[in-house]
Amino acid sequence: MSELVVIKFGGGLITEKGKLCTAKPNVIDGLVDAVSSLIDLGHRVIVIHGAGSFGHLKAKTWCLAQGRTYVSSVLKGGFGLSSQDEAVDSVRNDMDDLNSLVISSFTSKGMETRIEKPRDFAVGTGPNFQGELSRFVSEFDEVVVSFGDVVPVDGEQEFGILSGDDIVYRVAVELDADHVVFAMGGAPGLMTSPPSNQDSTLVTEWRQGDPIDGHHDQEKDVTGGIELKLKRASIISNSVPNVWLIDGEHPERIIAAVQGKSPIGTRILQNTP
Repeated sequence: MSELVVIKFGGGLITEKGKLCTAKPNVIDGLVDAVSSLIDLGHRVIVIHGAGSFGHLKAKTWCLAQGRTYVSSVLKGGFGLSSQDEAVDSVRNDMDDLNSLVISSFTSKGMETRIEKPRDFAVGTGPNFQGELSRFVSEFDEVVVSFGDVVPVDGEQEFGILSGDDIVYRVAVELDADHVVFAMGGAPGLMTSPPSNQDSTLVTEWRQGDPIDGHHDQEKDVTGGIELKLKRASIISNSVPNVWLIDGEHPERIIAAVQGKSPIGTRILQNTP
């Protein structure tokens, strides 16, 4: 059977994270070209994409990650919305719009896709969400695409944000992926300090327990930033032999990582006993 590759298109990579609902079409096209090349090489590919400015800004304002909180639009601003229920619908619509842009890029290159919206199959947030992941199994030339989403949550919380990183983790482990690539924006991989620091250098290999000096933008990010990626990538590396953090603006590095080469990026190593 052909090898399975799971790729995360980071939200900060495929959108302008500080500009509401602003995508980067050229970046998306480059990533899709890389997926096409991997399929031509005989791989099966699953793509999970983040939300970026199509999800995080409104979700942060309306506290959607915390679930039902009855926040005041007067106190929180609101993007023209008057309730959390309206915010849930608005973020889901925006995520559908971003997903449509991703799907359109695949379609323009003659590639078959199937969309799996988390709101339709997942309940709960975090790595232990409930949902049947066998629906991600596909034929060789069909790319299954999913994304971070507002999903139902049992109990008083009612809803929450399911991160694409958590979907990547579950899909990769439960479907026995051979390769996982987190395609990031703004850095070649994990850095010794935030990329804005001119003395920051690339960490070429990392395993759980190694020091990090990450930066999680609490003003824009509601799902944990680089810290969450590293946590999930570390767990994935115990089951998947080839796990990488790669700068998605250089999609050829994704192909090289899957081919077993040593591209510029960070390889996540299996935890030591």
